[in-house]
Amino acid sequence: MTQTQLLLLLIVAAAIGVVATFIMVRRQRRDRESGERENPYAVSTEGQKRCPSCGMYNAWTDRTCVSCNRPLPG
Repeated sequence: MTQTQLLLLLIVAAAIGVVATFIMVRRQRRDRESGERENPYAVSTEGQKRCPSCGMYNAWTDRTCVSCNRPLPG
């Protein structure tokens, strides 16, 4: 490859990088301005039991389902 071809390849690669950066920044800005944000009070289901009757999640210390009041296993 000649120096001219290498320079042209470098310019094309830089242009692709600029376009990709522009697209990422635009998407981040759109997501930030859309108003839909992740809930800061997310709930984990770790340590919960699922009722076999209604499917409601209950605390692992509950003996009966909070929804249908049936006994929970375990």
